[in-house]
Amino acid sequence: MTCTTHKTCMTHTTCKTKPESPFTDEALLHYIKTSDTAESAALFKQARKVKETRYGNAVYFRGLIEFTNYCKNDCYYCGIRKSNKKVQRYRLSTAEILDCCRIGDKLGYKTFVLQGGEDPYFTDERMLELINAIRRDYPAHAISLSIGERPRASYEAFFAAGANRYLLRHETASVEHYRKLHPPRMSLEERKQCLYWLKETGYHAGAGFMVGSPFQEPENLLADLRFLEELRPQMVGIGPFIPQSDTPFGAYPAGNLDLCLRMIALTRLLLPDALLPATTALGTISPQGRELGLAAGANVVMLNISPQSTRKLYALYDNKICTGEKAAECLLCMKTRLHASGFTPDMSRGDPPANRKAG
Repeated sequence: MTCTTHKTCMTHTTCKTKPESPFTDEALLHYIKTSDTAESAALFKQARKVKETRYGNAVYFRGLIEFTNYCKNDCYYCGIRKSNKKVQRYRLSTAEILDCCRIGDKLGYKTFVLQGGEDPYFTDERMLELINAIRRDYPAHAISLSIGERPRASYEAFFAAGANRYLLRHETASVEHYRKLHPPRMSLEERKQCLYWLKETGYHAGAGFMVGSPFQEPENLLADLRFLEELRPQMVGIGPFIPQSDTPFGAYPAGNLDLCLRMIALTRLLLPDALLPATTALGTISPQGRELGLAAGANVVMLNISPQSTRKLYALYDNKICTGEKAAECLLCMKTRLHASGFTPDMSRGDPPANRKAG
């Protein structure tokens, strides 16, 4: 497929000059800004083809455990921000988390994702106790952490204890935009440093960003893509901004579905081996959002195996889907939907191609 507007070829089958990146800045901005539905459809088709060369038609399942909604940070877009006094806070005990793992394992999950706010209660010692307990009971499973910024020594200790993957979305790669979304004590430089530490430690590292967040410009999304090319993470989470009514951005509009799908497709073309989730946020802004994300190049779904009693309390944004179903019901529903859309559910660990023998 060729971009006739910019005379830049996505696969370089017709280009005489091949830049280091498969896209020039001009071409990326064109695809970020385009409203041409036929052009978007061709982009999605190309991204699917690239995905299929690496992963076939498989969609990998992850069991998500949202184990704490306490957070020391005050990000302006997040429903569990420190200053939100309307949130009913909770923490799962080690026993409760292990019970989630037991349920997930019984359902066939081979990856557990432990996600939470940056909760000071979960010290390195408590996290190591938890990781060791999960690794002891499930030696062959992948353990993913998503608990924010930590010192390098903490990341190294968690990895040594048996954590395999770490998700840390950068949210935006533009310094000025980052400052508009976060309080002064947080910095993009620190966030990026943590991502490089994770990669150097040996994790399958995951970055990612919001699409349509307040004050975002097309050039910000271009910067996100260029940062991903530089970092080359094994996982990338891309989802639309969705407002949470009790935050400073509660009145802002949600991100655009089509733009989000184009960013997934472009990421697939820039990082062919990446694991790309079709996020819950995609399913929240559109009933078919996750299927559309998979059709645009994504290949992972993360389904909630947290206790039903706490799911609505992990309110990063409003109207989050899948908070009332039992874990088994949610899994059966998603498998049925994937089969109907021509995808193949895969309950294996689903490691990136270059790392499938990794721990």
